[in-house]
Amino acid sequence: MRTPEQLIQGMNGLTALVVGDVMVDAYLWGRVDRISPEAPVPVVRVTDRSARLGGAANVALNVHALGATPIVLSSVGADDESARLQHLFKQAGLATNGLVSSPLRHTTVKTRIISGHQHIVRVDDEMDSDLSATDADALIARAEALFASHKPDVVILEDYDKGVLTERTISALIALAKRNDVPVAVDPKKRNFFAYKGVELFKPNLKELREGLKLEIRSGDIDQVKASVIQLEKVLGNGISLITLSEHGVYAHKGTEEHALDAHTREIADVSGAGDTVIAVAALCLAQRSGLRELAALSNLAGGLVCEHVGVMPIAPDELLAEAKRLGSAL
Repeated sequence: MRTPEQLIQGMNGLTALVVGDVMVDAYLWGRVDRISPEAPVPVVRVTDRSARLGGAANVALNVHALGATPIVLSSVGADDESARLQHLFKQAGLATNGLVSSPLRHTTVKTRIISGHQHIVRVDDEMDSDLSATDADALIARAEALFASHKPDVVILEDYDKGVLTERTISALIALAKRNDVPVAVDPKKRNFFAYKGVELFKPNLKELREGLKLEIRSGDIDQVKASVIQLEKVLGNGISLITLSEHGVYAHKGTEEHALDAHTREIADVSGAGDTVIAVAALCLAQRSGLRELAALSNLAGGLVCEHVGVMPIAPDELLAEAKRLGSAL
């Protein structure tokens, strides 16, 4: 059994291969002074612009913040937005050697227009079709090269249903990890929910579990969650199931061991990005072969902590450690 301090310190020096859909989260900030004469819509006068990394890249930011080295593997467009994405990678101190450019793809950009504290509209410029055979081959080949050069301690498959993770790329990546004896942690989405067979850790939220199994699972009903997880594991054959339950905490299951951990009382400011933080912490605990309860407790704590901050931001390890020490045995 390892203490939270040992687990957090043990994240330093680890390498995580983060595979999935990366994107630019762009923001236009402004004010509304009038309604357009062309249509009954507000006119936003832009006063500021900003952009940050989103999707699987946000998981990498969390991994990086925790002291580990993330290597991001994804397929992006050969377009102007790809250049902006790579600039954001370099600004954040992330390597770009896992970004595979394709003339067949668009780089995903989600632009949010905000006036004051009011989110007016979001504009998504993206494509979510599966990678072509050529692009899938290129992604798999780059994965093999990154395994050889970086020797990752854990693989994180972060699925946003934008086409990078397909049945073909998923099976190839899992097989590659198994050949190298590297554990795989998955944050799934609906499209390929049952493609992640035989992974070490599978982390859906309650909504994804409901949609994947096509079951009604009452929020807070741990008996229903447990029954659903057993059904899930019969299909996937995964080692650990970690189900995030929002205000009801997390449920973790492995073999005959299970833990239902309540959420800690928080002043919730923004839940955006909490799932990315949970999978980052869980995967880095998995890489250290931590116990199930320690993995679930630290992930649950981290996911709650980031919700106290406005906006998507990575977990601060000092804050995580301080909170773990404060809670002590209550963790």
